[in-house]
Amino acid sequence: MHISIKNFFRVMTVVLLTVALMGCETGEKAADKLKDLDFTVVGENEQPDALKDIIAEKSKSAFQISYTIGEELYIAIGYGEQPSGGYSITVNEFYETPDSLFIDTTLIGPGSAENVTDTPTTPYIVIKTENIADKPIEFN
Repeated sequence: MHISIKNFFRVMTVVLLTVALMGCETGEKAADKLKDLDFTVVGENEQPDALKDIIAEKSKSAFQISYTIGEELYIAIGYGEQPSGGYSITVNEFYETPDSLFIDTTLIGPGSAENVTDTPTTPYIVIKTENIADKPIEFN
């Protein structure tokens, strides 16, 4: 297949514009940010029993759950079954936009110096925050 130089530059222009617009889209997301939200990471003892049951059912696969009780909103994020212990999850961002709540988390694997079990685990995190106007949650 032969592509002329003129067509090559047209294709490259389209590709560069697409990449530039994708970059602008993520910039707009930050501009929509109203405020960072306060939250507390809650341990298993502090989680509502119904939420613990849901997590137990879904923990073998990745999941994202929101659970509301009155003025409290619980958000649970699991990463499915992992081959060993030593995993942790960090919340990178949690903020409100005009239309939703945005949460970004990362699964962190065990360090090479850590002595971990070879038993599979199902790492997850549960955070508690105030229930804000029943906005949908965007998970990243």
